Amino acid sequence: QVQLVESGGGLVQAGGSLRLSCAASGRILSINSWAWYRQAPGKQRELVALSASGGYVKYVDAVKGRFTISRDDAKNMGYLQMNSLKSEDTAVYYCNVVSWPGDYWGRGTQVTVSS
Repeated sequence: QVQLVESGGGLVQAGGSLRLSCAASGRILSINSWAWYRQAPGKQRELVALSASGGYVKYVDAVKGRFTISRDDAKNMGYLQMNSLKSEDTAVYYCNVVSWPGDYWGRGTQVTVSS
């Protein structure tokens, strides 16, 4: 079983930056991928960024050039650096990890961007 805890969310003005962190703990053999999802009120949860083993990285078009996903597997940590934040980035952000035998979710951290 793997537990994930996100941190780093908060209230920021448009144009500002935040760095989200995700700490993984528990029985971790290896982490195949780290991902960040978000869910805004009244909308479906969407993938924001993904980092898979081997160097594959994917971003949703809306955040390309503004967000950067990174990982420190030695510390079982994942990060999402968010720059040039916009009001439409307001959502609850969730960390997701794929690690045998399943995939795991954190409880989320609120990001609110004021315009």
